[in-house]
Amino acid sequence: MSTETVMWVAVIVGVVAVMPAVGFFLVRRRRDRLRARFGPDYERTAAAAGDRRAAERELRTRRTRSGPLDIQPLDPDARRNYADRWAAVQERFVNEPGPAVSEADLLVRAVMAKRGYATEDFAQQASELSLRHSRTLEHYRQAHEVSGRATSGWVSIQELRQAMTHFHALFDTLLGGDQRLSVLVHL
Repeated sequence: MSTETVMWVAVIVGVVAVMPAVGFFLVRRRRDRLRARFGPDYERTAAAAGDRRAAERELRTRRTRSGPLDIQPLDPDARRNYADRWAAVQERFVNEPGPAVSEADLLVRAVMAKRGYATEDFAQQASELSLRHSRTLEHYRQAHEVSGRATSGWVSIQELRQAMTHFHALFDTLLGGDQRLSVLVHL
């Protein structure tokens, strides 16, 4: 064999040996980006899909399908109005916990609508929220689940209290949690 042939064989063997490592690195990097972007929703989607590749495909599709969301910040008057309404819901919780949780759900959806999120369907809401508020999305899922059970049956006061706490986490984020409100009433 000539030196040139040996050299080409060595190059080809080297490339073939390195390709799986590069492929692994690229897949790992893409997975890490999805985890960072979707936070806890990445694991939830992977568990629901039962197949990590299918879950990652779904998350990439969600990201591209939504396109750029036209999410608007709230003006100071709207923020103050919603904060006042939240305080009233929390006060109502003391005497009427079930209806207050339902009202908190409606108030969160009102803020979502005002900011430009979809409000017709919970799955669409969750999908859009996962793009910008992945860290608080699980709060919304849990609160929504308790709120649904509260309207159709009995739930404990502790579950209702948890739902309010979960709704508050998302509400605060949607209102602009980075600009803390002075009107935060704790249960």
